[in-house]
Amino acid sequence: MTSFRLLVYSRTTGYRHDSIPAGTEAVRALGAVHDFEVDATEDPAAFTVENLARYRVVVFLSTSGTVLEPSGRVALEDFVLSGGGFVGVHAAAGTEYDWPFYEELVGAYFDRHPHVQPGTIHVVDRDHPATASLPTVWRRTDEWYDFRSHPQRRPASDSMSAVRVLLTVDESSYTGGGMGANHPIAWCRQIAAGRSFYTAIGHTIESYAEPEFRAHLAGG
Repeated sequence: MTSFRLLVYSRTTGYRHDSIPAGTEAVRALGAVHDFEVDATEDPAAFTVENLARYRVVVFLSTSGTVLEPSGRVALEDFVLSGGGFVGVHAAAGTEYDWPFYEELVGAYFDRHPHVQPGTIHVVDRDHPATASLPTVWRRTDEWYDFRSHPQRRPASDSMSAVRVLLTVDESSYTGGGMGANHPIAWCRQIAAGRSFYTAIGHTIESYAEPEFRAHLAGG
């Protein structure tokens, strides 16, 4: 018997990443290893209170633009506040720009990026399943996102913890970064009874075959 069920959502109304199928298959492979069931959809009708109650985790896999109906927003917010888990991958930060709760959920909105190129990641918090097995200095190729705001500057509240940054990227290791010395690319936070995890990694198809990145996703 599987331990839980997870929903991968990859609808796009803006830019569409060609890595989405590889990402979906990677999550399915992780489910087979870690004993969870995976459903995948791009249908916003899946976002009802009743349907989301079947899942423990919802993954927004490089979604873009407006991807939910108003009723779907209500269902997702209820899901998280009631104890569900949210995972945002890469372009999930370029989604639902006009929904304040989503900005709190994902932690920061995407702003811009330079071209795909090698860069150096630093693990700044190893006390998390998403980082525990990673090398302290992790050099890899990706599309390094800048964000409209720094997620760690989002204030905590009675229902939301402060954002906990897990990984940063060293802007001196690539060209075009615009966030400065403390450039977060993966973080998490508690939201009422639920939890949120976001990683900006995952632009390329090749990412989803990397053992280190799969371990990062599984931990998230």
